[in-house]
Amino acid sequence: MGICRGSIKTEEKQLQSKGGTRAALFVYAVAAIDTMAFISNGVSLVTYFYGYMNFSLTKSATTVTNFMGTAFLLSLFGAFLSDTCFSRFKTCVLFGIIQVLGYVLLAVQAHFSQLRPFPCKDVPLSQNNQCQSADKGQLAILYGGVFLIALGNSGVKAALPSLGADQFDEKDPKEAVKLSSYFNWLLFCITIGAMVGVTFFVWISDNQGWDWSFGVCSAAVGLAILLLTMGKQFYRYNVPKGSPLMRISQVLVAAFRNRNLSPPQNKEDLHQIRSGEPQNGTEILQRTDQFKFLDRAAILRTNQEASTSSAHGPWSLCTISQIEETKIVIRMLPIILSTVFMNTCMAQLQTFTIQQSITMNRKIRNFEIPGPSIPVIPQLFQLFLIPVYDRILVPIARKFTGIPSGIRQLQRIGIGLILSAVSMAVAAVVEGHRKTVAVEHNMVDSASPLPMSVFWLGYQYIIFAMAEIFTLVGLLDFFYAESTSGMKSLSMAISWSSLAFGYFTSSVVVSVINKVSGGWLANNNLNKDKLDYFYWLLAGVSVLNFGFYLLCASWYKYKKPELTQEPVSDKKAKGKIEMCVV
Repeated sequence: MGICRGSIKTEEKQLQSKGGTRAALFVYAVAAIDTMAFISNGVSLVTYFYGYMNFSLTKSATTVTNFMGTAFLLSLFGAFLSDTCFSRFKTCVLFGIIQVLGYVLLAVQAHFSQLRPFPCKDVPLSQNNQCQSADKGQLAILYGGVFLIALGNSGVKAALPSLGADQFDEKDPKEAVKLSSYFNWLLFCITIGAMVGVTFFVWISDNQGWDWSFGVCSAAVGLAILLLTMGKQFYRYNVPKGSPLMRISQVLVAAFRNRNLSPPQNKEDLHQIRSGEPQNGTEILQRTDQFKFLDRAAILRTNQEASTSSAHGPWSLCTISQIEETKIVIRMLPIILSTVFMNTCMAQLQTFTIQQSITMNRKIRNFEIPGPSIPVIPQLFQLFLIPVYDRILVPIARKFTGIPSGIRQLQRIGIGLILSAVSMAVAAVVEGHRKTVAVEHNMVDSASPLPMSVFWLGYQYIIFAMAEIFTLVGLLDFFYAESTSGMKSLSMAISWSSLAFGYFTSSVVVSVINKVSGGWLANNNLNKDKLDYFYWLLAGVSVLNFGFYLLCASWYKYKKPELTQEPVSDKKAKGKIEMCVV
């Protein structure tokens, strides 16, 4: 008996030694390195497509936008595998390897000229006849490499944030505080990676060649996989609990099949896993009053109604917890939809700001800031603002609210949406001033830089950087906290999908507004275009979008877990005691 108790205490100590900040450090490092490679290609691949693969400028920009959007959208597939088949750790390793293969494929193509068309970049007119489009084989290699990178990055995006968050127990008050900080510092590390990507990695592609750039990216992601495996002994691992999409489908089908059954007067008579009963890894949730029609999936049939063997099968009878899991996903959808437009604004700000910067004075003494490196400005702001928010603002708010994260996640997202609208208005004011400077100096048709510092763009950048700190981190924290233990990766993927739809809709927004407005952005000359009007329109729509978000947030009901659940470690220990007594 004493031996058993001693072994239980030893296992409890081992469980307590797992996870925590030490384990999360490996996740931070991997997130930074993975972002270095991905973001550097996101801002510079348009140059490779246009200058070396002979794509048109429009096709180059569209291909890059589709690449970024696909990488975020495919995270839903990575999340499905992570929650259903693999642990989050295995998903990160597997998709990381896929990403390395994609970079290697592009590096090989960039190195061997016979795998690429004769480049038209800077070709004299006398040699224009040598320029030709890429053939099918060359395009197959290109799109194969790009798709592998997008697929590999999507799996890492879906599983890595959840793997890091798993290292903190949200039911432990001390670890709940660390969990609220985790997402802030995850964005901090992602920002560092993005900064290195848009500076050092972009410099490699410009000065050493694209074969070196893709090769360094493959080596960097390979190093990230190695670092992730080095922390293997410190991680707390999730056990896949089956496909959440399957459980959601079962609820919908069962509710439809039971549509003619009368719900019981006493809601306690609905089918539910009780405390102390085998849970099969599912989380016990309390019933909520929203979407009551789904509760029909938990109606227990009478003996006469249950004459068939399938009457109590998973497609005819579900637990309240399973139904509440479905309700959570349905409640999340309006929240994610209300953040898509902010990401559309971010995509516009990224593209048009770089074009604005080219017309402005980008010199710092004798050094000129490269156009593709302009995004480093908001990243610098984020590096400063994230520690201020996490170490100063959150502790102050926590004293008043008693909430580990300072304020509720939905409140945090809402503040970010307000700041996004403000940043668009500021961008409109700055653009109006830039055009005024061009007119005053008779430089409307001049290609020379205006006598206006590029750091004027910092006003809109700093506000949007704050908006991203509030909204992006708030979304990740919100979806992780509100999802059940069996759908953490799926919830991360849902939050990333907001970015995907933002990228996909950005080009559509420009086309529609150009058509409706009669060509606000059709002159290919920002000094003649009406970009300031475009920014004012985005600011106005952002305000309307915030109103829609307020309705969605006020309607949302936070999940209610059963208070009688025991921590996993206690259950394991209790189980071992029972085995020893027997």
